[in-house]
Amino acid sequence: MPKKVLVVDDEKLIVKGLRFSLEQEDMEVDTAYDGEEAVEKAREGNYDIILLDLMLPKLDGLSACQQIREFSDVPIIMLTAKGEDMDKILGLEYGADDYITKPFNILEVKARIKAIMRRTTSRGVQEQNERIVEVGDLVLDCDARRVQVSGREVNLTAKEFDVLELLVLNPNKVYSRENLLNLVWGYEYPGDVRTVDVHIRRLREKIEENPSDPKYVHTKWGVGYYFQH
Repeated sequence: MPKKVLVVDDEKLIVKGLRFSLEQEDMEVDTAYDGEEAVEKAREGNYDIILLDLMLPKLDGLSACQQIREFSDVPIIMLTAKGEDMDKILGLEYGADDYITKPFNILEVKARIKAIMRRTTSRGVQEQNERIVEVGDLVLDCDARRVQVSGREVNLTAKEFDVLELLVLNPNKVYSRENLLNLVWGYEYPGDVRTVDVHIRRLREKIEENPSDPKYVHTKWGVGYYFQH
């Protein structure tokens, strides 16, 4: 089955170039030129990955990303012309899985897409002995990739789930931020460790009753994060 990719950018030449290059890799490419169209297509289509530009007409990339996250955990790579770190972190704050700064090298784009596809595929193939884990009020269903806290469903992004799953399946093991970055985002990921802090903070806001005094995801100061069983 060819992988389905949605490319969203208002610059026609960029879309044309990406489409051509990805079709060379036997991917099925769909396109959109503004944020509203992107959300619409993401809702209707069953995509394996979405490349989403930050600066879009009608609805900017971050808002589009946020809206898509309300109904889908499809991997999203943000395309951003801005190089500032905060923009990159912000992109990830809104539920993006990765970002690429323009002007980009098409080989880098292909490598990132393949890395994300590899991770999502291997995760699907991976067999865990315990596929449903219950700790206190928290229930983690690894197969369905769902989380419940006190019987209430919690919506996590793909990366937030990956971080939580890794910590839950390895209770009391302390992971440094570099470690988490490599294991969850992959060695080829160019971001920095603040990405991990952002995700941990968002995770706590969603699963902890009192995020500043966490019951599940703890910080070992100067070392990293761990899940208390």
